[in-house]
Amino acid sequence: MALEYQTAYLLLGGNLGDREENLRQAIELIANNIGELEAISSVYETAAWGKTNQPSFLNQAAAIKTNLPAIEVLNKGLEIEALLGRIRKDKWGERLIDIDLVLYGSEIIDIEHQLQVPHPQMQNRKFVMAPLAEIAPNVLHPVLGITISEILKNISDELEVKKL
Repeated sequence: MALEYQTAYLLLGGNLGDREENLRQAIELIANNIGELEAISSVYETAAWGKTNQPSFLNQAAAIKTNLPAIEVLNKGLEIEALLGRIRKDKWGERLIDIDLVLYGSEIIDIEHQLQVPHPQMQNRKFVMAPLAEIAPNVLHPVLGITISEILKNISDELEVKKL
């Protein structure tokens, strides 16, 4: 039985190498391996979050129409990160590329130590919410029951997020 199509919302980011080219290549690989690109946000520059003594990040959100299950979207995202040269060292550390699955339709998923959707911290991070609000302002957060634009409007994160 074929899985019905869902819109998966991904957040991409990176702060090493040619940041814009890394985002471009990641989007191309996502479109070729995960599903049809429905929307892509502008690129945003953000100071590093969590571990602040590192270069600033470029972030971008993408909406993908896919018939892959959420765990497979996650795994393909990890494969794309590896293909583009990502080496996982430190949590919140420097990286060439990072691909996070932040929403998968209106589903709530919790696969212990593997996947939590919606991303458990997305509503607290302006660098996630600003690009996401650009492409999905009226999408409801499945746990909070409010729109992405409402979350962004009321976010307490004061980190500067600048549209390029």
